[in-house]
Amino acid sequence: MPLHLSLLVLLLFSSSASAAFQEAGATLKAVETYVKSQTTGLPGIVEVSVGNIDPRLQLPQCDKLEMFLPAGARLWGNSTVGVRCDRPSPWSIYVPVNVRVVAEVIVSSKQLAPGALISANDLAKQPADLTQLPNTVMTMPEQAIGKTVTTSVPSGYVLRIDMLRSPNIILQGQTVKLVTQGKGFTVSAEGKALGNAASGQTISVRTPTGQVITGIAKQEGIVEIPF
Repeated sequence: MPLHLSLLVLLLFSSSASAAFQEAGATLKAVETYVKSQTTGLPGIVEVSVGNIDPRLQLPQCDKLEMFLPAGARLWGNSTVGVRCDRPSPWSIYVPVNVRVVAEVIVSSKQLAPGALISANDLAKQPADLTQLPNTVMTMPEQAIGKTVTTSVPSGYVLRIDMLRSPNIILQGQTVKLVTQGKGFTVSAEGKALGNAASGQTISVRTPTGQVITGIAKQEGIVEIPF
């Protein structure tokens, strides 16, 4: 082999042998650290699992890795984290991650019939992965106590906000007190409720003059009219 060709082969071999690639383990550890830092404020116990990087993927070694969330991604359940490198050679990849959030949720301690008024004895707590449940699940007994169920609920069932309703504090046909408050004054009058309403719900009231006024049910027998 000619001398110049031998030198070229040696140069190419040396360059290839000295090429540095980004270590997959270091990249995955960086992704895990990033996810944990971004989920510290979540309720309950956060468990993070990071997927794998294709071992056939040989990426140039990076001076500084940058993590980011793809558009629309959320660190909740199955998700994806982007890893970007700017120097010395730009590249980017996406790593699958799974975030579990284990916290206590409120469940029924016994079967509840439609219309049942919930007390503390009707409730229990059990751990669950919040990422696998609707965001309307209840995590505090106070969210359920004093409300009524709108459907039949089996024992041990996870309670959701949309399954319950607050009891009516005003009934149709009831005489109610209309109250309007402003800075330094209060005006009140009476009227007849034109419907049922729970606390905080909007209700229409007919005054003795026949005028229909809309207000907010504040407490039993009292409707607040915004000023």
